[in-house]
Amino acid sequence: MSDDVKDAGLVAMISSILGGNKRADSVVAPPLAEVPPTAPSNGFDAAAAIVPEANLVKRADAAAPIAPEPAAPPPKITRTVDGKQLLPAEAIAELVLGELRKLEDFPATGASVTVYGYRHWNAMITFAPFSTSFQNATRFRQAMPDLVFKLRRFVQLEI
Repeated sequence: MSDDVKDAGLVAMISSILGGNKRADSVVAPPLAEVPPTAPSNGFDAAAAIVPEANLVKRADAAAPIAPEPAAPPPKITRTVDGKQLLPAEAIAELVLGELRKLEDFPATGASVTVYGYRHWNAMITFAPFSTSFQNATRFRQAMPDLVFKLRRFVQLEI
């Protein structure tokens, strides 16, 4: 968007706030044909124009239900020498989040846990705006160190 268009918009906004409908003579908005589109086209309109609806053929097998794939065998649980279970960061984050969900007033949505580190991994919890109150968020954050300490005895981060 050019500076002239921005200036014309600002002048119009200021004049409408101040109660006048007078536009500045020095700044004239360009015609709509000269202004580039603000959002790029995704090409769907052009593709839809090429293929008319009469040429579309409905296939009978498209409506048939797809056979479910056989269930994959459960992954092999790997353990360290001292008996700790090796898990990726995502799995540990789900464990931590599952334990936090057992706490009273924990939000059903809007909370995420990030696991970081290596040997002595740690976890951080973040909340989406308006998912919980400040007092509850503080209470959950204070519960995190104890929860992580207990989980470190059983789980090690897999790299």
